[in-house]
Amino acid sequence: MLTVSEVARRSGFAASALRYYEREGLVRAARTGGGQRRYQRTVLRRLAFIRAARNVGLTLDEVRAELKRLPESRTPTKADWTRISRDWRHRLDDQIAALQALRDGLDSCIGCGCLSLRSCAMSNPADMAASLVPSGGAVFLPALLRRGTDAD
Repeated sequence: MLTVSEVARRSGFAASALRYYEREGLVRAARTGGGQRRYQRTVLRRLAFIRAARNVGLTLDEVRAELKRLPESRTPTKADWTRISRDWRHRLDDQIAALQALRDGLDSCIGCGCLSLRSCAMSNPADMAASLVPSGGAVFLPALLRRGTDAD
């Protein structure tokens, strides 16, 4: 069994993140007689899975859903990882395409954030946003680039 500080040091996650993930049901900890958390070593693999998923861009709800698909809340195996990462590959391809489009259009963007300028060929060709969103906004950015993230 590992202490919170040992898991934090070995996983790279802050102790507060470990407590948060426990509250969210992503990891489990046992308690000592004095109420201190103790984690099984397998939590390190589970945390590595969470970090990889977050790096791909999955939300914590999506991570939780993948972990719940595992029998008896066990740690992901290599076979699990292969199955799950196949789905993530499509997501990464979409993110890469969205980022490439953003990168390639940056030279015509003034970076002000309004994205409703007539001259913005990347985000608002022919000022289409004026009729869709009177207040402006990033309506033409790819959805993956508009999506908010939740904190670790």
